Amino acid sequence: MALPPPDAARLAALNEHYAFGLSEAELAEFGPAVTATLAASDRVEELYRASAPQTPQRAWSEPADNPLGGWYVTTSVPGAAEGPLVGRTVALKDNICLAGVPMTNGSATVEGFVPSRDATVATRLLAAGARITGKSVCEDLCFSGASFTSRPWPVRNPWDTGRNAGGSSSGSAALVASGAVDLAVGGDQGGSIRIPSAFCGTVGHKPTHGLVPYTGAFPIEATIDHLGPITRTVSDAARMLTALAGVDGLDARQPTELDPVDYLTALETSAAGLRVGIVVEGFGRPESDPAVDEAVRAAVGALAGAGLVAEEVSIPWHLDGMAVWNVIATEGAAYQMVDGNAYGMNYPGLYDPELIAHYHRQRLARGAELSKTVKLVGLSGGYAFGHGGGVYYGMARNLAFELRAAYDQALSGYDVLVMPTLPYTAPELIGLDAGLDTYLPTALGMVGNCAPFDVSGHPAVSVPAGLVDGLPVGLMIVGRRFDDATVLRVAHTFEQAVGGFPAPPALAGSVGAASPLVSGVRG
Repeated sequence: MALPPPDAARLAALNEHYAFGLSEAELAEFGPAVTATLAASDRVEELYRASAPQTPQRAWSEPADNPLGGWYVTTSVPGAAEGPLVGRTVALKDNICLAGVPMTNGSATVEGFVPSRDATVATRLLAAGARITGKSVCEDLCFSGASFTSRPWPVRNPWDTGRNAGGSSSGSAALVASGAVDLAVGGDQGGSIRIPSAFCGTVGHKPTHGLVPYTGAFPIEATIDHLGPITRTVSDAARMLTALAGVDGLDARQPTELDPVDYLTALETSAAGLRVGIVVEGFGRPESDPAVDEAVRAAVGALAGAGLVAEEVSIPWHLDGMAVWNVIATEGAAYQMVDGNAYGMNYPGLYDPELIAHYHRQRLARGAELSKTVKLVGLSGGYAFGHGGGVYYGMARNLAFELRAAYDQALSGYDVLVMPTLPYTAPELIGLDAGLDTYLPTALGMVGNCAPFDVSGHPAVSVPAGLVDGLPVGLMIVGRRFDDATVLRVAHTFEQAVGGFPAPPALAGSVGAASPLVSGVRG
């Protein structure tokens, strides 16, 4: 579709936007030159269309049984006949492209989009033998740590269907915890793998930033975008990470080279003697439930009982990490995810022009339907950028090096750091009509321990630490960048020490089997 030449009114608007100070006569003089320049855009479109992928035909359907609201659509895409994940079923978070299968990213602004490419993580899971059985519901543009902002419906917690499942990878964690699927992929920009894992009682591993390619997933902000496994056991997370990790040559978030690691084999090495730093700033936060803190300290005691050395360490930067994340996640996301239609520019990786075009049209037509959390991003981030021209974002990105260095300094004396994943257990679900004073704390009030590690890039896994009043609590284990193996070793040691992780009451004694929750209560 050829770009129409700009009329005088559009040129005048651009002149005002950029403060160029051109007169009406000067703008008229520029008109033909602008039109001539745009011929390159038309030619680029011709060239792109000649090699753009064609959307394959893959069967999919609306979910027949969906008591928790975890499925967006179901499908059955078989993987290779051989591989480490043969016989395993996988759900993809619905911000991840699976060619020929609809993707909504939890949002009216993406609804109706059908990708023409598979994300790298989908390709790798299929190559490892997994069967992709559907797309799991996620929060609106993935910007919520609760499970009520999602389209087309909220996701319910398998431990108590009146409570939220966490977000933004809400469906992924709920489906894994309920036994509806063996494995799932989640995404994490502020804790969105670890938050639903802590609320639902699953293992959720946020890899080192850049370890797993983000290619083919809907971005929020390239410097904090992560994809990773959500599973029921640490060994499954390790097996899955082995299949997912590695450079794909298309994602500029990644280093140019990564040595392959067999994370499953690494679990066989004893963690006895490793040093564990208990981050004091991760406990006793204003929003913390003392019972959750107590459960996590008891979990650390189990690690000590397994032969690890645990002692407290103070990292004052951990508390300021939230301010750094907040600027990046609002100003950066307003610039990239909203104004930049997910991808923005100046990024030397693979783009999805079809998604950009679809989202751009839908965002302008249906922006009123976006969640209040996304609107907060646009209003606060857009204002900060408009006022400072990006100066606050620049400051935050520079401070990210100091935040990373503070964790690195602590990790020079300890092999891993630990703290509660979340300050409290899963709260009750609320409605979209809740007042802002309830809506925003419910959606974002739990991210304080999680979000700083999206900025610093360190690997962090949440594992079930036990139950408080019948609801799961998460222990978060953090390690050195690209030392995901040690993080998983410590998590596995804890899992072995406590005899495995609890399952929702309906699944007790039958984890791994089809869940009784897959029929009955409507989600």
